[in-house]
Amino acid sequence: MLSRSSFNLLNLDDYSIYSCVTDRPRIPRIMTVPGILSEFEEHNVSGKLEKETEQSDVVSSVTDRRIIVSNQLPVKAYRESNKWVFEYDSDSLVLQLKSGFGPDVECVYVGSLPVDIDPVEQEEVGQILLDKFKCVPTFLSVDIQNKYYHGFCKHYLWPLFHYMLPVTRTHGVRFDRVAWQAYVSANKIFADKVMEVFNPDEDYVWIHDYHLMVMPTFLRKRFHRVRVGFFLHSPFPSSEIYRTLPVRDEILRALLNCDLIGFHTFDYARHFLSSCSRMLGLDYKSKRGYIGLEYYGRTVSIKILPVGIHMGQIESVKSSNRTAKKVEELRKVYGGKVVILGVDDMDMFKGISLKFLAMGQLLEEYPALRGRVVLVQILNPARSRGHDIQEVENETQKVASEVNRRFGKDGYEPIVFVNGPVSTHDKIAYYAISECVVVNAVRDGMNLVPYKYTVSREGSPELDKALGISEPKGRKSVIIVSEFIGCSPSLSGAIRVNPWNIDSVTEAMSLAIMMPDNEKKLRHEKHYKYVSSHDVGYWAKSFDQDLERACKEHFHKRCWGVGFGLGFRVVALGLNFRKLSVEHIVSAYRKTNSRLILLDYDGTVMPQASVDKAPSKEVISILNVLSNDPKNVVFIVSGRGKDSLSKWFDSCKNLGLSAEHGWLTRWSGDSDWECCGGLAVDVEWKKVALPVMEHYTEATDGSFIEQKESALVWHHQEADPDFGMWQAKELLDHLESVLANEPVVVKRGQQIVEVNPQGVSKGVVVESLIASMHSKGRPLDFVLCIGDDRSDEDMFEKISSSVVNRGIAEVFACTVGQKPSMAKYYLDDTVDVIKMLHGLESASTQVPKTSAMGVSFETSF
Repeated sequence: MLSRSSFNLLNLDDYSIYSCVTDRPRIPRIMTVPGILSEFEEHNVSGKLEKETEQSDVVSSVTDRRIIVSNQLPVKAYRESNKWVFEYDSDSLVLQLKSGFGPDVECVYVGSLPVDIDPVEQEEVGQILLDKFKCVPTFLSVDIQNKYYHGFCKHYLWPLFHYMLPVTRTHGVRFDRVAWQAYVSANKIFADKVMEVFNPDEDYVWIHDYHLMVMPTFLRKRFHRVRVGFFLHSPFPSSEIYRTLPVRDEILRALLNCDLIGFHTFDYARHFLSSCSRMLGLDYKSKRGYIGLEYYGRTVSIKILPVGIHMGQIESVKSSNRTAKKVEELRKVYGGKVVILGVDDMDMFKGISLKFLAMGQLLEEYPALRGRVVLVQILNPARSRGHDIQEVENETQKVASEVNRRFGKDGYEPIVFVNGPVSTHDKIAYYAISECVVVNAVRDGMNLVPYKYTVSREGSPELDKALGISEPKGRKSVIIVSEFIGCSPSLSGAIRVNPWNIDSVTEAMSLAIMMPDNEKKLRHEKHYKYVSSHDVGYWAKSFDQDLERACKEHFHKRCWGVGFGLGFRVVALGLNFRKLSVEHIVSAYRKTNSRLILLDYDGTVMPQASVDKAPSKEVISILNVLSNDPKNVVFIVSGRGKDSLSKWFDSCKNLGLSAEHGWLTRWSGDSDWECCGGLAVDVEWKKVALPVMEHYTEATDGSFIEQKESALVWHHQEADPDFGMWQAKELLDHLESVLANEPVVVKRGQQIVEVNPQGVSKGVVVESLIASMHSKGRPLDFVLCIGDDRSDEDMFEKISSSVVNRGIAEVFACTVGQKPSMAKYYLDDTVDVIKMLHGLESASTQVPKTSAMGVSFETSF
């Protein structure tokens, strides 16, 4: 089997040089002749290899592929005649999801096996699984498997994601750095296996569940434009729980290396987004029904859709004679009794003992039900091991024994255990004879038992015959479901309960038993309509379509890898967006004679994190040299007030200042401040807006108001991120309502809500400066504009239009930070900005103290 990991010889990470898919060299899926890979990239190959490549490309163009990665492969394995025998596991979700893909889509599965394979046999077993089952096994060593799966996944991460902090557990497992390292190592092994079968040009990778949350980083590091989706099948806890994880940032950043992240419910997605906001400072937006996170130029999409069941499999099992015979057997055992069913894994979160306590209370409060109602509990085997599982088993047995002792009698046992594993045929039979199913988990990611129960109760001719139903006029079913599991929101006809409230569960059981048949039928019809139309195929198809949509912009951007280890991420920028070269701009600077230099202040020449916002001596020196050059007009264009700017730049006599986003401007230290457009300052609207802002400031701890001459700004960067955002949205709506007839604009910014006069922006300042200089007979041949936030985008837009309208030869619109922008250039940070200004400073010629340019062009707007 050809290892695709050897393709790093081709330097496949550097796909940024290609602008579209058709221009890039394609790696054949199957290499059938020997050859040097570098020859293939350069197209210097023999005729035979070219022919093989063409044939492979024909196959590739016909068949799409999805690489499905999960902790465990969808196969069963057992020994027979001293050889390994494998067969598909029809109950595996990752196998069932293929029903959502078309016949032209090939699925390749990557994962571990449920058995240990001797290293001597691994190569042979791997080839068999690939050839016959399209499966690529990850053979983890026993040590890594134990520390990765049983150590970190099951005894630390899984309880934490189900809201159980280690400190609250009797046998709590504290964070183990060695287990975490094993988790990372296992994820890397999975990623390496994907590389063996992965074609970066065409294939999509779909990763499943919390076992593989850091795997996307390894894939993205190898192929910057890898198309990868991730679906979390467990709950994502609230940020207050998640933030206790010592490696919280590493996991979040790894997930953000995906293109699409899927969750069962909005609650899980909301918790993830809140964690990204609180811990990484990332904001999300909803656009046309899609939620997206902007992450270094890439949009990471969020998908919210619960998984479904495989309708075809359930229908097939319902129609089998084996199921019908089992139904007949169960009717003989439980004839004349009302059967309440529970189907749960043996773990601490399924609430089995709470369910048994409710059953005992039901028989205590309703003596007439004794001997008539039976709770049948199917127990699936535990997926982990340890003291916690033993404790759950002991507690469950203890409660059940007590209920059976109190209310049991000859021929009647209130609680009946059916120890697993139980076949799908037998489970369907139990569903068919049960009047009610109880899913009482205290926390669960999804839980498909209510879905399977609903479809089983819909019946079939074979089941109807076994059940003794001659003319089914209407199916009926009742579901009691915990409000803390993922399927609860989609079951609108279910009886929702708080599993911790024994009285509530008891009442729900009595209601289910005594409910009129017509109501049971209505509830069943509602559930069956949803479950049958939202099956696993619908879920898979919807996720796949959204993954394709999320990846469609991949080859319209250039990508760079940034960071080390699990902090690695890809910066995606437009094809024409590039870093501003000091040598390039200095060369253009020296060749030109009429220059305009526009600089934002905060975040551009002054770092945002600085406590002292006054400019340094270095900045003052640079600005003095540049503004004293007679060929230059230099302006600080800031949102700050004129008093601060006047004080800070008092020593820069030839420096122009534009305050409050262009509301007030002066051309030099000797000039007067003039209002935009020569308008008088009308601030009567402040009498309305200020009390409103004060009200929200009092109600929002950490917020404050900044009063400017022309504007009011409400800041909430020090407030709680979620509460501040909610309050900002409410304040925006409130201000827009009360200021609807005032000549102002209310807008949201980066952690601010701002009220500005209409027609005022940094873009207007740029347009006025350029027009003023042209009107005085000094057309510009060089413009440099640098800024870092949204308000500076107005400057970049006006400069772009000036290039077309006025034919300025050298234009450099530059944003600070690698992010989407209307500017064509970027600098990484304020350090780069100062370095670039130093380059211009050294290129400037010495001029008299009084700039002729400053006097000549002192004019009003």
